Amino acid sequence: MNKSSCPPINFDFAGRFLPPVFILVFIIGLVANGWGLKSLLQNWKKLHIINVFVLNLGLADILYLLTLPFLMVYHFKGSKWIFGDTFCKITRFCFNLNLYGSIGFLTCISVYRYMAIVHPVRMMGRSTLTHSVGISVMVWFFVSVQSLPDMFYSKTFGNKPGKCYDTTSSIYVEDYLKYSLGWTLTGFCIPFLITLGCYGHVTVVLCRTNTTDKVLKQRSLKLLLITILLFSVCYIPYHVLKNLSLWSRVLPKQNICREWFNGVYIAKQISRGLVCLNSALNPLVYLHGSEDIPAQLGQLLQRARRMSSRLFPSSSASVAMTQITDEA
Repeated sequence: MNKSSCPPINFDFAGRFLPPVFILVFIIGLVANGWGLKSLLQNWKKLHIINVFVLNLGLADILYLLTLPFLMVYHFKGSKWIFGDTFCKITRFCFNLNLYGSIGFLTCISVYRYMAIVHPVRMMGRSTLTHSVGISVMVWFFVSVQSLPDMFYSKTFGNKPGKCYDTTSSIYVEDYLKYSLGWTLTGFCIPFLITLGCYGHVTVVLCRTNTTDKVLKQRSLKLLLITILLFSVCYIPYHVLKNLSLWSRVLPKQNICREWFNGVYIAKQISRGLVCLNSALNPLVYLHGSEDIPAQLGQLLQRARRMSSRLFPSSSASVAMTQITDEA
């Protein structure tokens, strides 16, 4: 199939699909992450090692969530970017910091859980709050270095209102594909394998031993399920389809067309919606990764129940009063 007979691409799909997803993620993510960060900061003096990683995870989410209103405007205006080339690059940079920062801090949490459960003796006295802060700084630095080259690729058509590419324009797509493949390897594949290995070993140890604290065992297994959910729903489809979509843009420049180009484009837009869900799903890590927030959530629910019981008398009391009235 030659270039002239390439099937048409449904570019309107992104404008219909992404804005509702952005609105949902913005509302849920802002509320959940805001509450989680507030709970952590209120107990700053009790900040534990793993909570430092959870805190940074929440900061990465907030950083991305604040850019979503601008992306909503972009799609509501029919994919017309009106905020300039520089701010387009900043918006995409914040997305990358959120994505790979989240992956990095989830990896740190998994390694910490692995060391605490599989090698508890080695962890005694060696893992401190200072170490976790230093590791967090290294994660931010490494993610920033990985994401920085992306800002040098063209994202818009000059200074005129137009596109704000999440990758780059067709002129530089061949070089960007090579960069993206290396970025996927270092920013996603390696951390994913580390996380998988850590939780896999932890699961084996927890299943074999009966001396492990039940609360710790349940929390670790729930974190494993949450991590699998995040990687399988948010991260894996995005990285696979991002690189496949870039490849589908390279082939027409070589006068090669395939019927699956349109399907890959649509699937890639769906994966963009799924990957931004990580900002709404990451607060689940607060509940099972933090050592204080679950107790605070329980207290909050108890207060809500007491308040509702005061405002609305129980239905059982109403039924009892009805029966007394009928008998009288």
